[in-house]
Amino acid sequence: MFTKDELKSMSRKELEKLLADVQKALVTVKARDHREARKAAAKVVAEYGFSLDDISEPASSQPQKTKAKKKAPKKPSKPVFANPEDRSQTWTGKGRQPNWYRDQVAQGTAPDTMRITS
Repeated sequence: MFTKDELKSMSRKELEKLLADVQKALVTVKARDHREARKAAAKVVAEYGFSLDDISEPASSQPQKTKAKKKAPKKPSKPVFANPEDRSQTWTGKGRQPNWYRDQVAQGTAPDTMRITS
């Protein structure tokens, strides 16, 4: 067991090696726990005269997973504002304000004058 001070004094390579060793040990312990749990379950099932295969349900009797409904793709919003200096630059009025819009407002242009009329 390492103390916090010991861990702090270790180099990056030493810590990475320790981490790899711990991950390997976890895999080993998990496999061992799985084997022990399976043995314990088999023992309990055997007391009732069954095997683990006998009590496991076939895949066909398991409830079917329902498919998630696919969402329709969102339609892009129509532009509401256009840059008076370059009409190809537009903004929907949603989200972050584009730089050209902020610059125009800072120069005193009223937002309504940049509004696109249909």
